Amino acid sequence: MPGPSAARLTRLLEAVLGVGTDLDLRGTLQHIVEGAVELTGAARATLAPAEPGRDGLTEIHAACRPAAASDPAHRLRVPIHVHDEEFGRLHLAGRRGGGPFTAEDEQVLRVLAAHAGIAIGNARLYETARQRERWIEGAAAVTTALLTGESADDALMTVAERARILADASAGVILQPTAEGGMEIVTASAPDDPGGIVGTTIAPGSAVLEQLLVGEPVFIADSATDPRMTTHVRHRFGPSMMLPLQAGGRLIGTLALPRRRGGRPYTSVERLLAGQFASQAALALVLADAAHRRERLAVYEDRDRIARDLHDLVVQRLFATGMMLESTRRRRGADDVADILGRAVDELRSTVQEVRTTIFSLQQPPAEPPAGLRARVLRESAGAAARLGFPPSTQFTGAVDSRVPDRVADRLLAALRRALAAAVRRPGVSRVEVAVDASATLADGREGVRLTVSDDGATGDEGTGGGAGTTVTWEAPL
Repeated sequence: MPGPSAARLTRLLEAVLGVGTDLDLRGTLQHIVEGAVELTGAARATLAPAEPGRDGLTEIHAACRPAAASDPAHRLRVPIHVHDEEFGRLHLAGRRGGGPFTAEDEQVLRVLAAHAGIAIGNARLYETARQRERWIEGAAAVTTALLTGESADDALMTVAERARILADASAGVILQPTAEGGMEIVTASAPDDPGGIVGTTIAPGSAVLEQLLVGEPVFIADSATDPRMTTHVRHRFGPSMMLPLQAGGRLIGTLALPRRRGGRPYTSVERLLAGQFASQAALALVLADAAHRRERLAVYEDRDRIARDLHDLVVQRLFATGMMLESTRRRRGADDVADILGRAVDELRSTVQEVRTTIFSLQQPPAEPPAGLRARVLRESAGAAARLGFPPSTQFTGAVDSRVPDRVADRLLAALRRALAAAVRRPGVSRVEVAVDASATLADGREGVRLTVSDDGATGDEGTGGGAGTTVTWEAPL
């Protein structure tokens, strides 16, 4: 049988080279069917995968002319093999100008199919490598995000949302075991269909639930029709993966990644990579939870220290005040009694204020940032304690949080930082007192807020005080 002509061999070589230039699988298949049309003059070319959906693909078509009659001579079919496995078949129908396909057409098409199998294998490897890279990067991003201090709810949403994007799913859902023995959706990332998902439960006794509670993955071809699915939202979704979030023998929950109805099935590679992502995410969740527990423990330990210091401070002040009053009672003259009693009252008032301030700071939840001005001042004072070597004494007068607007509060905090920084630099400082008065009357008669920062260090350039000790005052109208 004579071989193809030189011109046809040139076109065959160009088609083969064209097939191998695109590493994208869909692009490679499109080159194949277009090359088949070009080489044979077919009116229509179709590449039908042997397993539709395996690579997320259905039939690929080329050419737009209507097919010829159903005469077998006007049709040509050639299989495409990838590593001894039939990937699919290339179907040709009809020829331009009429006439049947020739033996030469079949010979050329088989050569194209052989090179197509190699190109498809390379494209599959490339796509698998790209998918693996994306999932690995996603797992690393999730781990980094979880270990930077997110709350428990935010951590679960981070896992659900990142997995949804990586899997090209309609939703990313996390379920956790319930006290009744079922599972409940506690987090859902579903921008296309957000309503009514969170709170959905899988009742005890479900076949799917039995697998999930022992840490086994579940793969669903169609959530809407699978009899194992019992939730009221199942009709919204099609193919789905349900993957255990398990680390160190501890089942945290289940990561579900449903695609919309009619969506392409998950490939074996996607199932493998998603399972590895779930294992990594579960470990990150456990580590993040442990870090939060350590931080909370450190806060409670610090509160114990503050309570001990407060106890010592209160006892010392009350004892000193008691001694002052006792000595006053023994005095025969009464000239300075009023002054001593006044100082005793001031000490008691200062002690009460110190106790109230400390109690308020201890009532702040450990995981929450400071909200009002009072809490922000306490935060600044606590930050200066590490540099001073002791905690500043802090007092508040008036409705600090409600009376002082944010713009004034920001300026006050800036002044407080400057004053504390100056106190840190000043030699001989053993005591710093911070006072915020939200009911102050300014020199011009207007209502305002006054910040006073005093210390007992040697007098420097900062401040307005004289002798031993410095006092810095800042005021602003309200």
